[in-house]
Amino acid sequence: MASDAPASERRLKGRCYCGQSRFEVADAFRYAANCHCSQCRRTTGSAFKPFAGIERAKLAVTAGADALLIVGEPDTHDAHCGRCGSLLFSVVRDGAYVHVAMGTLEDAPGIRPTHHIFVGSKAPWYEITDDLPQFEGHAS
Repeated sequence: MASDAPASERRLKGRCYCGQSRFEVADAFRYAANCHCSQCRRTTGSAFKPFAGIERAKLAVTAGADALLIVGEPDTHDAHCGRCGSLLFSVVRDGAYVHVAMGTLEDAPGIRPTHHIFVGSKAPWYEITDDLPQFEGHAS
């Protein structure tokens, strides 16, 4: 998506694997990381989940909202497509923020992961080979 608008005004599109669930989010992410916790590994089926954090109000589900599979509580949950199961985003921080699964974005965000978190529980078969800072739990 090419745009001359400032990153804070750009809207990024995201979707699940099958296309039923779609969302838009402002390209105004506050932080981004690679999470290696066991829950993120299980929900993505991968060694880690690259995510970008933003205020919840800056994300809007544009299709398939009624068919989302919500796992968790109203203010802390994972939102999956109810048809294909793709993890779209996680609601965190008492409902104030969402962590967008970066692999669901169709457009390139203006942010990149800056660190790895929960490396203390990372998959034993995966080796982190980049130079990003690593944290045993949450970033300090």
